[in-house]
Amino acid sequence: MAIFLILAPYAAYSFLMLVTSATASVFAAAAICLATIAIDVARGRSVKILAAGSAIVFAAIGLTLALVDPALGTLGVKLSVDIGIVVISLGSMLVRRPFTLQYAVEAVPAETAAMPGFLTANYIITGAWTAAALLMMAANIVLLYFPGLPVWSGLAVAFAARNSAIYFTKWYPEYCKIKYGTLAVALPTPH
Repeated sequence: MAIFLILAPYAAYSFLMLVTSATASVFAAAAICLATIAIDVARGRSVKILAAGSAIVFAAIGLTLALVDPALGTLGVKLSVDIGIVVISLGSMLVRRPFTLQYAVEAVPAETAAMPGFLTANYIITGAWTAAALLMMAANIVLLYFPGLPVWSGLAVAFAARNSAIYFTKWYPEYCKIKYGTLAVALPTPH
């Protein structure tokens, strides 16, 4: 369920971009981010950097579309979202709180979270998500400058990058467990 809540705003945004306006898509995604924050707070969990940052990014893009530049275009919106994700991800690492750490700390016993490799593993996993966002951003830049390319190529890159990051997020803790003989990291997995 945790992975679902984390990715729900992005999945909704991606689907809605195919069937409705960019403005409606980003405002819906911002609302879903706020709903995931409310769910976390209701369960006694912390407000997550990714959810709060994403809500701000989606709302800012929506306000820009509604009030400043309604002709930004689909690729411009996608590129803006990708830039926002990269800023959130890199920013979380720069402030020494990789965004995956908040999810991981809530999913493991305190003694696991206190292990020396736990923080490092979360930097590595957050780095994988940053790399995925950078790949999606690069694909959108290529499509922006080479409009003759098929749109599905950008979607394929986004799908592959996102799924690779999901796979890595699930695989890496198990790898650490095998390599170090202990569960050095653990992140939420779908139930």
